[in-house]
Amino acid sequence: MTTTSSPTSTKWSTANRVGLVLTLILGVSNATSAFFPTPDGQVGPPFEILLADTVLAVVVVVAVVVAWMRGSRIAARIAAGCVILIAISAMPAFFVDVPPAVKALVGAITLVTVLACGLMLAPAQRKA
Repeated sequence: MTTTSSPTSTKWSTANRVGLVLTLILGVSNATSAFFPTPDGQVGPPFEILLADTVLAVVVVVAVVVAWMRGSRIAARIAAGCVILIAISAMPAFFVDVPPAVKALVGAITLVTVLACGLMLAPAQRKA
């Protein structure tokens, strides 16, 4: 006798919802990166990185909305992966000569990213 498994959706816990909201905020805040390139003569990310961050941020926003509406763990994992890539793209700020405020901001965003992913991907209740 064989059984087929039907796709189940996740019933998000409060922690999961907080993680999804934090991830959505991170995605929305990065969605306009490509529209504000680094001015000439200043230290900052190249336009290609800003463009990649914008594309990843749009994927994050769409994935979070799908995860929230459909209870999709796969969409949540996609959002987490993209927001982690965005955070990794900001890491060179720790190794170049930028103002301490920029380093503090990148550090804070990195911590929020880790917190958001941890909360979003925490085990949740499953509905049948």
